[in-house]
Amino acid sequence: MRDSILTSTKNPTIKHIRKLKRSRERKKQNLLLLEGNNLLVSALNSDLSLVTVFCTPKWRERHPQLISELDRGSQEIQLVSPEVLASLATTVNPDGVIAIARRNLANKDFGSGSFIEQIQLGLAVETLQDPGNLGTIIRTAVATNVDRLWLSQDSVDPDHPKVLRASVGEWFRLPMTITPSLRDVVKQQKQQGTQVIATVPQSDLTYWQLDLTLPSLLLIGNEGAGLSSELMALADNKVSIPLANQVESLNAAIATALVLYEAQRQYEAKAE
Repeated sequence: MRDSILTSTKNPTIKHIRKLKRSRERKKQNLLLLEGNNLLVSALNSDLSLVTVFCTPKWRERHPQLISELDRGSQEIQLVSPEVLASLATTVNPDGVIAIARRNLANKDFGSGSFIEQIQLGLAVETLQDPGNLGTIIRTAVATNVDRLWLSQDSVDPDHPKVLRASVGEWFRLPMTITPSLRDVVKQQKQQGTQVIATVPQSDLTYWQLDLTLPSLLLIGNEGAGLSSELMALADNKVSIPLANQVESLNAAIATALVLYEAQRQYEAKAE
């Protein structure tokens, strides 16, 4: 650990790291920006090698055990002033620690999107824009044993700092693929016998009436526009989520959670 403290927000290293708030720079530098205690602990538990950890002296004093783990799991720990840390952070009240890590992770396909596997339960996410929604979907997917998430190229970046934070560290545990063609992914899954499910506003079939113990791929669309007609046409089953009091729709992450937990309930009931 360096004992010297960086105090200038104009420091060349700090200015360089601050660029990672932008998607283009994260891809160019092949780096992730990890903010907060939860993400750092999850990164260490995933055996992810951190490049540099930036923390304030006060944070170091409060977290001696974590500092010891970070000292073993990172190439460098750099002390910074609260002002410098705030300039790196994407939150209003940062924890006091931020790290950068290599972007190329074993269970993430950030490139070709060619990875196809036989799944029991999977997600195909099309044109999702809100990073909080994607992070929450990732967290729920890990909790319900989802095998893989496929994400369209025009969706929010999966390594957006808010996506990572909203996943509360579960981001590292879910295999994810960015694909240029969700249609091809869906078609290949259908060929392998996977049922493809889409939620729609009106259907004679509610999501709990479907046999979700079968290999299933759930389609998730844009927050406002929903699924494209092209992807919707590939669905084997269209199910609805009943809504009372003239509520028109649910948040994408909540709707996804309802179906995933019903799949989990059915699977466990079948195993009894």
